[in-house]
Amino acid sequence: MRIAFYAPMKSPHHPVPSGDRRMARLLWQALAMAGHQPMLASQFRGFSATPECQAALRQQGALEAARLLAAYRLQPDPPAAWFTYHLHYKAPDWLGPAVTGGLNIPYLVAEASFAPKRAGGPWDLGHRAAEAALRSADAIFCLTRLDARCVAPLVQPPRRLLALPPFLDGPPAPLPPRGGARAALARRFGLPEAAVWLLAVAMLRTGDKLASYARLAAALGRLGGLDWRLLAVGGGPAEAAVRALFSADLAGRVTFLGQQAAPALAECYAAADIYVWPGVGEAYGMAYLEAQAAGLPVVAGAERGVPEVVLAEETGLLTAPGDDAAFADAIRRLATDNGLRRRLGARARDFALNERHSGRAAAILDDALRGLRR
Repeated sequence: MRIAFYAPMKSPHHPVPSGDRRMARLLWQALAMAGHQPMLASQFRGFSATPECQAALRQQGALEAARLLAAYRLQPDPPAAWFTYHLHYKAPDWLGPAVTGGLNIPYLVAEASFAPKRAGGPWDLGHRAAEAALRSADAIFCLTRLDARCVAPLVQPPRRLLALPPFLDGPPAPLPPRGGARAALARRFGLPEAAVWLLAVAMLRTGDKLASYARLAAALGRLGGLDWRLLAVGGGPAEAAVRALFSADLAGRVTFLGQQAAPALAECYAAADIYVWPGVGEAYGMAYLEAQAAGLPVVAGAERGVPEVVLAEETGLLTAPGDDAAFADAIRRLATDNGLRRRLGARARDFALNERHSGRAAAILDDALRGLRR
């Protein structure tokens, strides 16, 4: 089945990686794995940076939808379904409902959100467009239960609302030997191998990322006599602000590794003992799954969709959002209990590799596509 794939926020083939683009690529790959043929529907970017952009984007979207509809009608093999990724009031789908209505093909949406509080305000135009798209969707794939609760009032009948938990792509590469990876990093950065190595992988950006680093610094400052080191992987424009959070007593315990390519990042996962990230405002967090696939137990805040990717007391420890003392206690608990750390780490790897893989996602998508009838 040929499927027109569209992402209002960003193209799935954009060269600069991000969480949104990565999930878009994963969905594309899962559709292909299921035997379908995803095709990029349009490069039209329907994201409104400010409320004032909405009317112009609606007009441009209408023109683009008309162009696509005319082009598809001339094709001998037009798309048999339309798939939109990441739809919300700032990035409504101005294209999909019009094209699918004109071609009479199924309309599918993944990772949508709906905020009734936007009705009647400056974002009302985008809000109403998102609502109309969701009401017309033949299937809505929800990556988290929070998203499902948001859009459920718009979905009739309920069977159109389908769970599609976040997942990793394909079988992972073999893990580098832990001893070799740890020794190599210890030599390179002067790290004591006997210490507890904590790992955080996140861009150094303002907003939620900076807030997460602030929460992490506050928690690490409560660890007292525990011998620990933090490896911070990631780059970005807020590097100076992030480094400032770990000044004074924490400065000698934190090593900033910068952005790392996949092989080097795999060595970081293999060498570390615990993955730590508060996850302020985190939709779900793919790095949590990557860490668990490497056998690392996780300490995280129970923010938004984080409990969808970290199982409390099974693959990691979750603490109340903003509770720095509880976050520190969770790190200390894992750092000082080798048996618990090994047990959670083993379950984390099993969970990520056997329950959150692209093959399962492909099966969910394929079942929905084959079962849809207009």
